[in-house]
Amino acid sequence: MSAMSTDYDILILGAGPAGLTAGIYAARAKRSVMILDTGTVGGQTVLTEVVANYPGVTDTTGRALSQTMLEQAKSFGCEVKAFARIAEVDLTGTTKSVTLKNGTTYTARAVVVATGGVPRKLGVEGEDRFVGQGISYCATCDGDFFTGRPIAVIGGGNSALEEAVSLSRFASRITIVHEFDHFQAEPWIIAEAQADEKITFLMNQKVLGFAGESGLQTVRSQDKASGVVTETAVDGCFVFIGYVPNSAAFEGQLKLTDRGEIVADEELRTSLPGVFAAGDVRNKRIRQITTAVADGTVAALAALEYLSEAGE
Repeated sequence: MSAMSTDYDILILGAGPAGLTAGIYAARAKRSVMILDTGTVGGQTVLTEVVANYPGVTDTTGRALSQTMLEQAKSFGCEVKAFARIAEVDLTGTTKSVTLKNGTTYTARAVVVATGGVPRKLGVEGEDRFVGQGISYCATCDGDFFTGRPIAVIGGGNSALEEAVSLSRFASRITIVHEFDHFQAEPWIIAEAQADEKITFLMNQKVLGFAGESGLQTVRSQDKASGVVTETAVDGCFVFIGYVPNSAAFEGQLKLTDRGEIVADEELRTSLPGVFAAGDVRNKRIRQITTAVADGTVAALAALEYLSEAGE
């Protein structure tokens, strides 16, 4: 393959931990690999100030860990293009293609989709301001930073209640704020949350916004029946109201769940031959850097096997 060629063995869409890991494995196997990302390298990982639970790595940031992964992928010959403005994706043929808005088209026989996703936001006043300064969307990532401090958890599904129970190991008290007067969770986790002495509930609430000086100090919510406004004093707030996968570009091509997640089997094969899904964009429950890296490994090895079986 010449340096100017746009034809590769494997295209990887997304340069987060899943995509970079897939690139490392595929390029180390001497395959030509291009990673395209519509944003910065690292995905959601770069938003993590301290990475404390990645095995074998201590005292690092999400941005630093992402940079190490990027350098490793490049060292094996992987090409990476960030801030790619993608105009069209066609995964349906034997040869897959991704066309950028500048007219450049990248083609490959195999594609790993690792476009990730983002936690669903409330979209209220102060939310963006306090992200990383009190507001978090990941209990596993940030729970221990609030040891002995009061927090709120927003949401009423399984994830919200499970994370609230988990966070009770750290926080001094937890206020669960939910928009309905009932939970959308399994009975067992509802019972567990209700039995936790640290957890109290504010039900049928509309979250109005967040306030504070140098960091988050209050969550403002309004009772949807009475109109009474409550200001809950907290040092932190965890928002668990859903997750939005970055899968819109694949609608009508790949099989998606009703939540927009790409359906993939244990080998991370999607509904189209030669297309594999890895990381937060696929149908999965646990979303961590370590699970994304594992997905990237499996998807890359499956893609390599697919190419070998096709005689590529």
